[in-house]
Amino acid sequence: MKAIEKNLLAVALSGGSTPKPFYELLGSATFAGRVRWSSIQFFQVDERCVPPDDPQSNYRLIRHALLDSVPLPPANFHRMEAERPDRNLAAREYADQIARLLGPAPGGFPRFDLIFLGLGTNGHTASLFPNSPALEERQAWVVPAFVPELNTFRLTLTFPVLNAAASVIFLVSGEDKAETVRDVLEGPAGRFPAQFVRPVNGRLEWWLERGAARLLKKQ
Repeated sequence: MKAIEKNLLAVALSGGSTPKPFYELLGSATFAGRVRWSSIQFFQVDERCVPPDDPQSNYRLIRHALLDSVPLPPANFHRMEAERPDRNLAAREYADQIARLLGPAPGGFPRFDLIFLGLGTNGHTASLFPNSPALEERQAWVVPAFVPELNTFRLTLTFPVLNAAASVIFLVSGEDKAETVRDVLEGPAGRFPAQFVRPVNGRLEWWLERGAARLLKKQ
């Protein structure tokens, strides 16, 4: 596999209920024809350690909401094989796949053109949960992350990769996220995983639905 050509975009997608309507909109008749799908290489931000056809699979959600509706070449979507028994090997091989396609400089981190992230009510993003050892990772690009509150494992991109992106967009909806959005954006720094997403040489944007933004001082 060769590195992505300069005229192609590398985009990482999150799962979860919030981005689903956005993916469905992109795949709708209104927008699907406006995108040059063959020029995009899609990756996953994170994945639950379940088979790809499991109802909890992020890949399954992305496929049903977007991929099944657009003419994306199958080779342009790169799935995290998180269902494999050896999660460490699956993480390393996904990182190797990213390296082959994005071609970062030796010792550097891959630079995605765009990463879509979500936000949990506990302030987590990707599968970087509060108190997880994965929060401290500074070298590996992809790691297995155990989520104690859910008693399950996931694979996830790490902060160094998220913060090397050219553009990161948080998609957040729902009134149940309003307090978390306020605390993350207007509260003390360093309390929530989402606050550690700070692109080094890129843009950070928050796309908030009205209910999620209702407690912010500036709206």
